[in-house]
Amino acid sequence: MICKSRALLLLALTALWLQACSSLGRGPEPLPRATVPAGTVKPPRRIDDIPDAVPRKEPRSRYGNPETYEVFGRTYRVKRSARGHIERGTASWYGPGFHAERTSSGEPYDMYAMTAAHKTLPIPVYVRVTNLENGRAVVVRVNDRGPFVGDRIIDLSYTAAHKLDMVRKGTAQVEIRVIEAGDEPPPGPVVVTAAAAAPAAASSSLAADIGVSSRYLQTGSFAARENAEAMVNVLARSGIRNASVREVRLSERAVFRVRVGPLNNAIEADDMIERLRVAGIPDARPAHE
Repeated sequence: MICKSRALLLLALTALWLQACSSLGRGPEPLPRATVPAGTVKPPRRIDDIPDAVPRKEPRSRYGNPETYEVFGRTYRVKRSARGHIERGTASWYGPGFHAERTSSGEPYDMYAMTAAHKTLPIPVYVRVTNLENGRAVVVRVNDRGPFVGDRIIDLSYTAAHKLDMVRKGTAQVEIRVIEAGDEPPPGPVVVTAAAAAPAAASSSLAADIGVSSRYLQTGSFAARENAEAMVNVLARSGIRNASVREVRLSERAVFRVRVGPLNNAIEADDMIERLRVAGIPDARPAHE
């Protein structure tokens, strides 16, 4: 009986997902003009042809670099310098449910660009990400905050995850290394010292400084309210009954976001993210306000 219910749930989620996007091989259907800011890249025909990000000197984002911020009860301190940063851990990715949403830098998220999210590196910064499970490597531009789940160290765009061959699995063990304009990316992974992998110190601040809600997870964004409400109903049938629809205005048009919460702390958030993954939503993350 449980297997039959789960099968019905997955079928319902699949049908709903297809209303908002096409297959991952082609990427989602272009969002309505109301939700896609001018200049957003249209879904390319060949994901593999998208070039890596090219490091260049850029001023720091005024919006994305508070001294400290808090998400789900945990406080993070943004690094003053990224030079020499090397880290190993779990990478994840986020996609259609956040395409064209505002990132912590204030830029719209483009799931087809070579970008990523990191909790403490200054924004923007360029990082070489190596999949330690298959040796593949890409260079991405960090312009967002996250991931705020377990031991994950970086959240990649769909294209970056695809090029690292980790979309199907959802996560991968990676090494990240900050590179700057003029640097030659090393030919392979380097050894991570304990000092380089140490977590940043904590202090107190507000998540609002980087546009992240510290109490809600976002599971989708829709141009039509009925599609958002359908996702809420599907989640309710899977036992997740604290989902709701929030209407926001983008480009003077309405967008309907599905959010789960409020969640009181990081333990509740981690537990809910796992429940959402089992329910067929692998890329839920803290909601941007």
